[in-house]
Amino acid sequence: MALTTIDPTSALVVIDLQKGIVPARTDVPVAQVVQRTAQLATAFRRRGLPVVLVNVTGRAPGRTDADRSGGGGGGGAAFPPGWSDLVDELDVQPTDHLITKRRRSAFHDTGLDTLLRDLGVTQVVLAGVSTSSGVESTARAAYDYGYHVVLATDAMSDPDTDAHRNSIERIFPKTGQTATTAEITDMVEGTR
Repeated sequence: MALTTIDPTSALVVIDLQKGIVPARTDVPVAQVVQRTAQLATAFRRRGLPVVLVNVTGRAPGRTDADRSGGGGGGGAAFPPGWSDLVDELDVQPTDHLITKRRRSAFHDTGLDTLLRDLGVTQVVLAGVSTSSGVESTARAAYDYGYHVVLATDAMSDPDTDAHRNSIERIFPKTGQTATTAEITDMVEGTR
């Protein structure tokens, strides 16, 4: 469903745009994702709307066929120093809210829901990586928690183009509204 409105109590939630993930990505749009997400953050900050920056420092326990040899929780391996630091382009501000997650969803065991409710947020705008993992898991949880969900489809990417397309075309229309960075920014700057 296309974007119809930005709630007066909307928050931008940015997923996993951190130094250990972004430079390692080979999908071409990741640089554009960072740039567009930074534009969204600037627009939200200008309007005094919350910006929530989420990083990941672990993986879910349990058996999985995913390769865990790259550090970050599998087999006791640790992330290298600076791996979970947010990318500089996000220009982290003192008013931003930082959430650290250890699972795919930014809501799972992090306090994100409590933070958003304390801020009076009714709508979340999501951007980041990976579309089919962290972003989709967070979108599903946000929907389940009763937030109005907006997905900035040109401010997210996935190393698997088929998985990215599946999330954009099949999953996201069931969990919220989709829009481009420009469409969201135009609506945010027209609020309040």
